[in-house]
Amino acid sequence: MSRDARTPVLVGVGTVQQREKDPSLALEPISLMTLALERAAEDAGSPQLLERAGLVTVPRGFWSYSDPGRLVADAVGASQARTEVAELGVLQTTILGRAAQAIADGRLDVALVTGGEAKYRELRGKITGAGAAIRQQSDATPDSVLRPQGEILSPIELQRGLAMPVGFYAMVENAMRAAEGQSLDQHADDVARLWAGMSEVAARNSNAWSRDAVTPDQVRKTDGGNPMLAFPYTKRHNSQWNVDQAAGLILCSLETARSLGIPREKWVFPLAIAESNHMTSLTERRALHRCYGFVHTGRAVFDQVGCDIAAVAHRELYSCFPSAVRSQLRELEICDDRPVTVTGGMAFAGGPLNNFVLQGIARMIEVLRGDPGSRGLVTAISGILTKSAVSLWSTEPADRGFAFVDVSKETAADLETVEVVGEAQGQATIASYTVLFAGEAPLKTVLACDLDDGRRALVSNADPELAATAMREELCGRTVHLSGTDRAELV
Repeated sequence: MSRDARTPVLVGVGTVQQREKDPSLALEPISLMTLALERAAEDAGSPQLLERAGLVTVPRGFWSYSDPGRLVADAVGASQARTEVAELGVLQTTILGRAAQAIADGRLDVALVTGGEAKYRELRGKITGAGAAIRQQSDATPDSVLRPQGEILSPIELQRGLAMPVGFYAMVENAMRAAEGQSLDQHADDVARLWAGMSEVAARNSNAWSRDAVTPDQVRKTDGGNPMLAFPYTKRHNSQWNVDQAAGLILCSLETARSLGIPREKWVFPLAIAESNHMTSLTERRALHRCYGFVHTGRAVFDQVGCDIAAVAHRELYSCFPSAVRSQLRELEICDDRPVTVTGGMAFAGGPLNNFVLQGIARMIEVLRGDPGSRGLVTAISGILTKSAVSLWSTEPADRGFAFVDVSKETAADLETVEVVGEAQGQATIASYTVLFAGEAPLKTVLACDLDDGRRALVSNADPELAATAMREELCGRTVHLSGTDRAELV
């Protein structure tokens, strides 16, 4: 059998979005996923794809289904398919890369990839007091379960109150601002303009959760229902996960696409997928503003395909927080002013937990079909810039065939780490910081401080004066006197 026959190709995409205010009428997550795959089969013009599936793979969400792939497989007539669940901490591109590689190797002909959330339905259930019933499935076991090889957060980080992603990404943001020598005001303006531009893309995307474009001032200022969550991030800087959204993607071999008569204009090829799965907690990284995973995943993809970033017409950069996007712009050496998103990003298009990459790819496929021959880049992140991935897509196949590459070793070789301690005495230099909020009031200032002996101390301080100073003046690079776990005084 020729390699051409085994070329993996994406032939069907389907998305679902619901805003039903009555939770008793709204579909639960598994029903949204099923509907998304049914729409994907309709998009391909071949319902037979569903029953011919040899694999149903799903990234874990907020829901509690033990084997969601089996529920979906039974619902779409793919009862013979194997099922797979990727737990939190596994890149969403991993399941795509594995499926595409299995097709290329001849181990699989059709793969169904789906994910979805119904957090808005759950929220409405709490608001109305009616609840949001969900079917129970706890006794089924997937044929395979993908799990991360390590922890995303360290015990010290959790002890200092860094439990939510917004605090970590805010620390990355502040470190990046200091590394680039920007003033607080200049930086806030730049980030607000970037985010406002993404909202304009969402306004043109019929599948976006929020289609109201916002101004830079509306992003930056803390009025109008836009409170500060972790300096410098307001609510509008954050991914919006209280959404009911699902996506379904159907991959198959080129031979299968031809035999089923799937129209050529539906074909979009994964050219290459590269990922870094090396795991190091944020505060253990010497350079808090860097993400070496994107340096190597980008290089691997472009080397495989034989192009550079300038040859990529369309982009969907993973956008959980501004520092994630800004880091990718730098590490992937994106220097032009073209949009960084085709969806509008996770703050505006919607960011269903552990499923946005599938939403982004579904939208990218539509864009590429409308611009034949062009290339589209979709990135993924897991954790706090912990894992990273780059995928490249086009309506034309790669000359060298599909490649699924892991660059974890290369990333680990570049990443300098430090020992993080929970308590220290004496003078240190602030590497980065953030101010965490509770409601409208500052709760604590968390500082990552570099000690003279090369170690790093993570300190949590509840002094309101320090919080006020941290939001008014640049603290990165400042000298601070530490006294234990919770005392820090600027020198």
